[in-house]
Amino acid sequence: MKFETLQRDLTAARAGELDMGTFARRLRGLILPAALPPKFAEVLENIADRMQSSALFDDDSCSFSQADLLDALEVWLQKANERLRAGKG
Repeated sequence: MKFETLQRDLTAARAGELDMGTFARRLRGLILPAALPPKFAEVLENIADRMQSSALFDDDSCSFSQADLLDALEVWLQKANERLRAGKG
């Protein structure tokens, strides 16, 4: 998955149009811009791991709230975009 499509997939997941298991697999295949430091990949992998776990259960029985995971990914995406914009400036 290309970095540019992440927002679209995040929106689809929030709308229930993309299940968490599929989204987690897409995140693992995400091609990050080279300008992002390695820590961004580590954090993204952690979010993907928790999404994969949450996909095995319904939202109420899982220790990871799917809404919270999507919120965490939204924050990650905002920080990544800020970092990329700062690097271009």
